[in-house]
Amino acid sequence: MSLLQRLERGQSDTEQAPAGENANNAPVKTSGDGGTSRLSSARAQRSSSAGSGQKGSYMELKTRVQNRLLGELDPGLDIGERDEVRRTIKELFEQILAEESIVLTRPERNRLFSQIADEILGFGPLQPLLEDREITEIMVNGHSNVYIEKRGKIEKVPVTFQSDEHVMRIIDRIVAPLGRRVDEASPYVDARLPDGSRVNAVISPISLVGPSITIRMFSKDPISVDQMIDFGTLTPDAITFLKACVRGELNIVIAGGTGSGKTTLLNVLSTFIPANQRIVTIENAAELQLRQEHVVTLETRPPNIEGNGEIDAQQLVVNSLRMRPDRIIVGEIRAGEALDMLQAMNTGHEGSMTTAHANSPRDAIARIETMTLMSGYELPVRAIREQISSAVDLIVQVDRMRDGSRKVINITEVVGMEGDVITLTDIFRFEQTGYEDDKVVGQLRATGLRPNFMEKMEAAGIHLPPSIFGVGLRKNF
Repeated sequence: MSLLQRLERGQSDTEQAPAGENANNAPVKTSGDGGTSRLSSARAQRSSSAGSGQKGSYMELKTRVQNRLLGELDPGLDIGERDEVRRTIKELFEQILAEESIVLTRPERNRLFSQIADEILGFGPLQPLLEDREITEIMVNGHSNVYIEKRGKIEKVPVTFQSDEHVMRIIDRIVAPLGRRVDEASPYVDARLPDGSRVNAVISPISLVGPSITIRMFSKDPISVDQMIDFGTLTPDAITFLKACVRGELNIVIAGGTGSGKTTLLNVLSTFIPANQRIVTIENAAELQLRQEHVVTLETRPPNIEGNGEIDAQQLVVNSLRMRPDRIIVGEIRAGEALDMLQAMNTGHEGSMTTAHANSPRDAIARIETMTLMSGYELPVRAIREQISSAVDLIVQVDRMRDGSRKVINITEVVGMEGDVITLTDIFRFEQTGYEDDKVVGQLRATGLRPNFMEKMEAAGIHLPPSIFGVGLRKNF
C-alpha cells in the first residue's frame, strides 16, 4: 500500500481499536507489572512515529508540502506568467518530496501536485470543476457540500474544502481582481471569473450554512446557432425569423426564469447585429460574449466601504445615450433602468435588446411595467403601457423544461394598445406532444399569423417567405 493510500485511510483502525487491542485487533500483551511488553511498546512507538511523520492524513500532508512550497517561492514571481510559475512550482514540489523522503506513485504524485497548483494558481477544489465543459452550474453550500448541474441535472460531487476559511480565501481570490469586496458589512457580492462565468457569493451572517458560492458557467466557445438548433432550443425557421428581426432593428426582450438560458440566447441573437454598428452593453457583471469589434462594455459598480461611489444600471443607460450607440444591450433589467431603456428604444435607438425575469410574455409586460414604476417617477399606468407598447416589438420567452433542456416556447409580437390593455400575438409557439424516456417531446411551430411589423422590415429590404410563418403548411391556432 502506497503512502497516499495509507494517509487517506488515516489511522482510523488505530483510533477505533478498543483499549487493550492494537490496530489489527490483536490483544496487547502485558507484562507482569501491568506495563506493556517490549514488543507491543516498540510497535506502539513505531505507529506513533509513523503517524507523527505523516501527520495522520492526506490533507495534512498536502498542507505541509503546500506551506513549505509557498515559503520557498520567490515573492517576485509574476502570477500572470502561469506556465513559467507552474514549472517553478513543479521543480520545488519535486525537490520538497525528495528532501522529506516522501515516496508516492506517479498518479498520486500528479494528483497531489495538481491540487497544490490549483490552490496557488487557480481556485482550489473548484478548479477541476471549472475545467469540465459539461458542467453548467457549480453550487457550494458551506465547506463540505458542493453540487453541480450537468446536462440539466443537479448532483452532489465528492469535493470539499478544508474549512469555511478555505472557502473565504477562494471567494476573495475571485472578487479581489475586480475591485469588489465581501465582508460582514457587505455579505454578498456579484462577480465574474476571467472566462466570463458569473459568480454570486454570500457569507455569514446572511448565509447560515457557511460561505456559499454559485457559479453560472459559460462555454469557453460561445454557443452557435447550429448548436441551438441541435439542442432543440430553436428551429431553423425561428432562427431565420429572429435573424431578420435583429437585422430589421426591432427592439427585443428575452424573458424567462432563472437558468432558462436568457443570456445565452441574447449572445446568439447579438451575432446577427451588423459588424459596422456601434454596440454599448450594460451589465451588473460583464458576461456577454459579443463577437463584434465595435463594442463598449459598461459594468455597474457597488458602493465602497464608506457607502459611496455606487453606479447603477440606470445611470449607465442614461450615460450610454451620449456615447452614440447604434444598439444598446442591457444584460438584464431589474429596476428603474427599465424606464430609461424604454425611452432609449423610443428615441432613435432601435434594435436594442435586454433580458427580464418572467414566466410568460404577458408576465414580461407586467414586470416591465412594475420596474418602470420603480424609477421614482409618478407616472400614470396608461402612460407606462403606451411607452411599453411603442418601444418593445418582440418578446422571446425561454423556459427550462422538466427534463432540464432549455427551449424557446414563445416568440410574441407586441401589437399595440386596445383600450388600457397591451395586445400580444404569438408568432411561434412551442407544442409539447409528450414526455418519453425522461425527455420533453415537442417542437416550436409557427402559428400561421404574420406579424404587423413585417411592413417595416420589408421597407428596409428584409423579406421572409410566407412558409416561415406556417402559411399554407398548417391550420392557424
